[in-house]
Amino acid sequence: MGCASFSALLGMPRVAFMLVWFFQPEYIQRALDGVTLLVLLGFVFLPLTTLGFAYGMNSLGPPGEMTPLGWALTGISFAIDIGLVTGSRRKSGK
Repeated sequence: MGCASFSALLGMPRVAFMLVWFFQPEYIQRALDGVTLLVLLGFVFLPLTTLGFAYGMNSLGPPGEMTPLGWALTGISFAIDIGLVTGSRRKSGK
């Protein structure tokens, strides 16, 4: 049961990332200046951070500018991403 719940936690941000990228590909591309490599790296390693950064760049202020609230959201997203990875390692006993 525990392994399945941790797998779901690790997979859900990627599912949300894929849905945003599928339905509005320009939303993430615009935030990352159209660099596809950054989008793919964000998907693999830090999906919540990439989504938070895209939201901050596109929705919280003038398009293309990051507000302090956007940076705070990106920082919180980064902490959650790191917490998901380190928390699952701690539970597995490695």
